[in-house]
This record gives sequence, structure tokens and C-alpha cells, in this order.
Amino acid sequence: MMGIQFRKRQKYGPLVLNFTENGYSSWSIKIGRWSWNSKSRAHRVDLPGPLSWKQDKTRT
Repeated sequence: MMGIQFRKRQKYGPLVLNFTENGYSSWSIKIGRWSWNSKSRAHRVDLPGPLSWKQDKTRT
């Protein structure tokens, strides 16, 4: 069933804490246009306009 999802982000400098309705979800680091997320372990770079580049870390 689709419904409204609760999301909240708290920023502490380059550190971002992500929360959902179940509580703590993940943390991220954002420095300039580059960011990394602890849950997806993905690197992301913001590009001009609405574009971004993402590289997922492969899990072995």
C-alpha cells in the first residue's frame, strides 16, 4: 500500500543524518558536489542542472 512517507534530515556541517518514520536510517557526508551515503555505500557527484552521477559500491 502506497502512502505518505516521513523523512527528516539533520545537517551538522558536512555530516547529514537521515531519519524515517522508524527512526534513524543512515548518515551521509557531503563535501562540495561530492557525497557518500552509509546505507547504499554509493558515491554521488552533483552535475550542473538536475543531473547527478552515482557509482554504487559493489558488495562481495
